[in-house]
Amino acid sequence: MDDAVLRENLVELLRGGHAHATAKQAVTRVSAKLRTKRPARGRHSVWELLEHLRICQEDILRYTLDPAWRSPEFPGGYWPKNDGAVCDRRWSGCVSAFLSDLEEACALARDRARDLTARIPHGEGRTYLRQILLIADHNAYHLGQIVETRKALRDWRD
Repeated sequence: MDDAVLRENLVELLRGGHAHATAKQAVTRVSAKLRTKRPARGRHSVWELLEHLRICQEDILRYTLDPAWRSPEFPGGYWPKNDGAVCDRRWSGCVSAFLSDLEEACALARDRARDLTARIPHGEGRTYLRQILLIADHNAYHLGQIVETRKALRDWRD
């Protein structure tokens, strides 16, 4: 397989839109009054899921690119504190950071100067390809939860 084809397929996988909603579709146009509402007992709100995605994606990306990066404490550091309130500025900052890091992951996938199958020097045997696939897999799972949560709250428009 041509290296360029693999890289573009990885970008498509990261962005979504073929087998499921895109990241942008899942996290935009969310009703402000429903962002922190849980659809049922034991389920997460859209805010909790989005902030979890942002934290995890940032951690995977920074861990991959920065040997000095320190990951949050597991598992508590990967979920937001349930403070009940999310102002518009905080929400839009989270959406912006999540989408920006997603684009950085796409740039990593496209970086022809980087061998995707190479082990990350500080990465405990992990490869760049593995990290990109981890981001795509984790995002797809939780973006699906966001869509389902929005549907349950009647906040999803096809």
